[in-house]
Amino acid sequence: MAVSAEQPASSLATRPTAHHNAAMAVPPPDAHPNLGRLSPQITPWVHRLLRPLVRALWRPTLTGLEQLPDGPFLLVANHSAGIGLAELLSFVALYAEQAGPGRPLAGFAQSASHGLWPISHLHRHVGTIPSTYEAAAATLRQGVPILVFPGGDHESLQAIWTPNRVDFGGRVGFLRIAHQHQVPLVPLGIRNGAWTAPLLLRARWLANVLVLPRLLFGTKRWAVSLLSVGVVVALATSPLAWPWQVLLCWLCMATPLGFVPWVPCTLRFAIGAPLPPPSTDWSVELARIQSAVQALVDSGGQR
Repeated sequence: MAVSAEQPASSLATRPTAHHNAAMAVPPPDAHPNLGRLSPQITPWVHRLLRPLVRALWRPTLTGLEQLPDGPFLLVANHSAGIGLAELLSFVALYAEQAGPGRPLAGFAQSASHGLWPISHLHRHVGTIPSTYEAAAATLRQGVPILVFPGGDHESLQAIWTPNRVDFGGRVGFLRIAHQHQVPLVPLGIRNGAWTAPLLLRARWLANVLVLPRLLFGTKRWAVSLLSVGVVVALATSPLAWPWQVLLCWLCMATPLGFVPWVPCTLRFAIGAPLPPPSTDWSVELARIQSAVQALVDSGGQR
């Protein structure tokens, strides 16, 4: 991806889960040694390896960095392609290069992932925080802005038929955070991310049938990707024994392996003008920020 400690800040759409409660065993942001910043251990890897890699694969561009205000704020973005890996890697590389360590930015990440090794280890090195109200409050009190993806899995699992549609799914948790702490909202539009890992179908029943999405990630919906379909077809026609075929097909369909970005395309990131702290008219405020993000996506980074 929090004003009540009881619901994930990125959605406010569900009640707390066991995964969410378990994830809160991680150290609070107050004790985060790299809050909003890359660790000294990972910084060389970002500059020497990640930056050339994303440039070769997705040729990303970032515009509008001068729009970011001083002090804490919420950077509100859309995302797609399952886990949005190409988008995340590209933004980390671009932001590290253009903003530098002097402008920290803590990314909201699914609370459950903070309790899953080795993802939890990576979180500590890239300065992310759990998507909870408590973590958001502690981070903003320290003057560190937060990157949020309000659409969550509802938006990121959209099928490729609507590749650049911004859809936050009616989620207003981030608005409550911004209102409570009186911080501005800064729109960030991301274009073409859906093409990096095309998805064919999004459904709630997939999360239940495949089991792992709900068991490990606590998600209520899942998607079938073009990559996973291709892998399943290849395995089904392979000489492997059928138990291995079933197991490997299931792992490909039920884990983020199917969301690995494999299509080279051009990613565009555009930051827009800050919006004032929202009022409590959630529907109006949601429409306002969602429209602002959509306009940036539609512009393709050409402002």
